[in-house]
Amino acid sequence: MEDHYGHRISYLRVSVTDRCNERCQYCMPQEEQEWLARDDVLSYEEMLRVIRVGARMGISKLRVTGGEPLTRRNILWFFEELQKVEGITDIGISTNGTLLDRVTEDGRTTAQALKDAGVRTVNVSLDTLNPEAYAQTTGRDYLDRAIAGIDAARDAGFERIKINTVLMRHKNEHELWDIVDFARERDLLLRFIELMPVSTTQVLTEENFLASGEAKKILEYRLGDFIPRPEIRTNGPASYYEVPETGQILGFIGAMTNFHFCETCNKLRLTCEGKLRPCLGSHLEFDMREILRNPDMTDEDVAKFFLEVVDRKPEQHEFRENYQPGRKMIAIGG
Repeated sequence: MEDHYGHRISYLRVSVTDRCNERCQYCMPQEEQEWLARDDVLSYEEMLRVIRVGARMGISKLRVTGGEPLTRRNILWFFEELQKVEGITDIGISTNGTLLDRVTEDGRTTAQALKDAGVRTVNVSLDTLNPEAYAQTTGRDYLDRAIAGIDAARDAGFERIKINTVLMRHKNEHELWDIVDFARERDLLLRFIELMPVSTTQVLTEENFLASGEAKKILEYRLGDFIPRPEIRTNGPASYYEVPETGQILGFIGAMTNFHFCETCNKLRLTCEGKLRPCLGSHLEFDMREILRNPDMTDEDVAKFFLEVVDRKPEQHEFRENYQPGRKMIAIGG
C-alpha cells in the first residue's frame, strides 16, 4: 500500500484497550474518564481479521498499544495468535512497564510470556526516576513497579527494549542525565520525545514545552557533542546520535520542531473500537467496526477499506497548525 505522497504502509499500531492503570497528564484527562462499553471494543478475533487482511496488503510490523495493553484479559493469547499471521515479521508492545514482572499461572513473568509468544521489541514509557515526580506525572506511585518491569524485560531477552521519555520543562529537564545513565547501565535504547497536542488537558504550553533540540544541548553540555548516526533506523521518526565517550545511542523525536518528521511515515493506527486512523496528528478516522460486524462484508471489503484510508493519508500532521485534539490519546492508542 502506498499513498499519494510515496509513503509505503507497512506498520500497523493496534490499540487493544482504552483502559490503563496509570493517569499520565499528556494522555488522559484529569476529569473522570468514561471507558468504552465492552461491546464497543473490537474482539480479538475482529482485530486478528484486520491484521490478516492487512498482512496480505503489505503490513509486516505490528505494535500493540493501549491504554495499557497488559490490562486487557487474555492478552497473551492474542500475542500467541499474532505470531501465526503469515506476513507479520515484527511484533512489539508499548507499555508503562508496571505489569511486565507480573507472574503468570505457569510461573513465568509476563515479560517472558510475551517473548515466548513472539514479541521482539518492548517500548516502555518512563519520564522520570524521581518517585514523587513519577507519581505526579502518572497519578500513581508505581515507579518501583515500572523499573521492576523493565528489569523483567531485560531478563526475558527481547531483541530491543526502548525507553520513551516525554520531555517536560520544569518536570524532568534537570534529570535527563540520570535517565541517560539509567538506560546505559541497563543497555536500553533511550528516546526523548517532544510533547504533542494529543490530550484535552492543557499540557502543551510554552511554559512546559521542551524542544528535543534543547534537550540535546542540555545533555551535550556534560556529555560532549553527539555524533549523528543517520544510518540507525527503528521504523520510526527518531533521529539518533552517539555519545562520544560511552558509545551510547540516544534518539530524539521532535514532532513539533522537526519539519521532516512525516517524510518517512509508514504507519496506520487501529483504535480499540475499530477506527482506522491514517495519521496521529489529524482528525481523520474511519469506522472499520461497521464493516467487521456486517455479515455481508467480506475480507475483500476490508481490503478495499484499507486502500481507501491509505488514499486519505495526509502529507504531514497538523500539530503545528493550532491543532485541537478531538479525542484523548488514551482513546487513540499510544
